[in-house]
Amino acid sequence: MEAAWQAGQLTLAHFQTGVAVDWKEDRTPVTVADQGAEKLLRELISRRFPDHAVMGEEFGETDKDSTHKWILDPIDGTQSFIRGIPLYGVLIGLEIDGEAVVGVSHFPALGEMVSAARGEGCRWNGRLARVSSVSRLEDALVVHTSVSTLEEERTRNFWNRIKAATRLHRGLSDCYGHCLVATGRAEIMLDPVMSAWDCAALAPILEEAGGTFTDWDGKATIYGRDALSTNRLLFEKVKALLEETSVSST
Repeated sequence: MEAAWQAGQLTLAHFQTGVAVDWKEDRTPVTVADQGAEKLLRELISRRFPDHAVMGEEFGETDKDSTHKWILDPIDGTQSFIRGIPLYGVLIGLEIDGEAVVGVSHFPALGEMVSAARGEGCRWNGRLARVSSVSRLEDALVVHTSVSTLEEERTRNFWNRIKAATRLHRGLSDCYGHCLVATGRAEIMLDPVMSAWDCAALAPILEEAGGTFTDWDGKATIYGRDALSTNRLLFEKVKALLEETSVSST
């Protein structure tokens, strides 16, 4: 949590300043704030745990052979960050023996911190966080990232079906949507494009809050190409809709 806070303060120095944007080979944006925050996180981790492996979005993976791997996304939601929208987050996950067991998602511009560790529960700004008790799809709030991605051929039928089956739909940006589910403010979060650094912090957060974090095949993993968060009560219903509309992450 301290490391996430420090990295978050670094990002705030560049937030809403018209920071210069470069474009990576995959046509995603990167700024000095992304790179500086990841460098800081790597420095803090190596100082405390020099034998641990580290993987980050901006600087790849170390070649250390370790049971412990820190997985970093210094700014999840760079598109929001460069537009001055405060929904971006600093993500830190810890994988031990291949299992994601610790996660922190810090939202510097909002002053929110969501954190969890296996068996220790999930906390939102220090207080225990739990998913909602909504058990009917027709009462659910669905949050998501890009509508254009959901309307692509692979996911269009599912997206139309879940819109028809649920009450509200809001585009609330990347990791923030998953944390809305973990803290009981939404019931379902859909992310059709994901990487391990997007997922590693979120899996323990959702699970410790009583929810589910899986790929769109329903597999609990941080290495899927997509991600689904639910309040657990609606998981089987959403999974059934995915299966009925032939959406597969394979």
